[in-house]
Amino acid sequence: MKAIGFKQSLPINEEDSFIAFETEVPKPQGRDLLVKVQANSVNPVDYKIRQNAAKDQVLDTPKIIGWDAVGIVEAVGAEVALFNVGDAVFYAGDLTRSGSNAEYQLVDERIVGRKPKNLSIAEAAAMPLTGLTAYETLFDRFKYNPATDKGKSLLILAGAGGVGSIAIQLAKKLTDLTVIATASREETQDWCKQMGADYVVDHYELKDQLAAEGFEQVDFIFDCVDLKSYWETAAELIKPQGHIVSITGSSEPLNLNLLKNKSVTFSWELMYTRSMHQTEDMQRQHDILNHLAQLLEDGTLQTTLTTTFEGFSVENLKEAHKLQESGKSIGKNVIVF
Repeated sequence: MKAIGFKQSLPINEEDSFIAFETEVPKPQGRDLLVKVQANSVNPVDYKIRQNAAKDQVLDTPKIIGWDAVGIVEAVGAEVALFNVGDAVFYAGDLTRSGSNAEYQLVDERIVGRKPKNLSIAEAAAMPLTGLTAYETLFDRFKYNPATDKGKSLLILAGAGGVGSIAIQLAKKLTDLTVIATASREETQDWCKQMGADYVVDHYELKDQLAAEGFEQVDFIFDCVDLKSYWETAAELIKPQGHIVSITGSSEPLNLNLLKNKSVTFSWELMYTRSMHQTEDMQRQHDILNHLAQLLEDGTLQTTLTTTFEGFSVENLKEAHKLQESGKSIGKNVIVF
């Protein structure tokens, strides 16, 4: 099969930042599905791993990254119970395994959902990773409770990105939260409003614009952009007994003491935790993806696809990474094989 990977962590403009090569089609075992990949999408995690996985070394065999994918089940392992050969599926994969920048991929059925029937392969490929991340944030990290959280406020930092785009939709459609998103450009502000945000504020004037809209503090903060830069501001803006969730990590330790007097909860969200650690509730991602598929089919949610690259090639993969690295990407970018 054809695959695209890298042996060194190189700037995306360098010739060998990605290389195409041939490798064996893997064989499914246990609960694995062998999926013929039809499309995948590129996320910030892709370029971050490309930039860091092979620093100061040359790998013996190219590393295949890429996660979000849509495809057809070609074969199944002996213990598979959730899918059959021929099923159309979508998923976000597993950081510890070979990725979706290949014609075929193995993926555990417990982190796979059925492809939404009404979406094209490109529209569907845009949704798994960001959908899972946003859904887990709202319901597994914040643990949104309609009985106690109705009318509370949610601030989403970077509302026009892939995760922010679907988080706005999920929060508006599945909760009674007031949703505030940050965006600094006219086109990203318009996008956040299109996704359903109640308020859109400029992250460069965050406190002043929040106050102008009547929010001195907020109940929930979801960081999708840069926790280190926003940490002190977030600690100031969060209400007593509020909750902050971040997906971005921090290059240096965070001062959790800033949250102590308010009894604020802080949580990380990593969509790959369940698959990386084979948690007992790993199959929840199968259930979430199927719920997302239902919500997409009945029109509750809309795809966040904005850019499509036609053809599985080194050139298209490089262009998609360049777009992600620019920091100007809106919604999701998909490569159709």
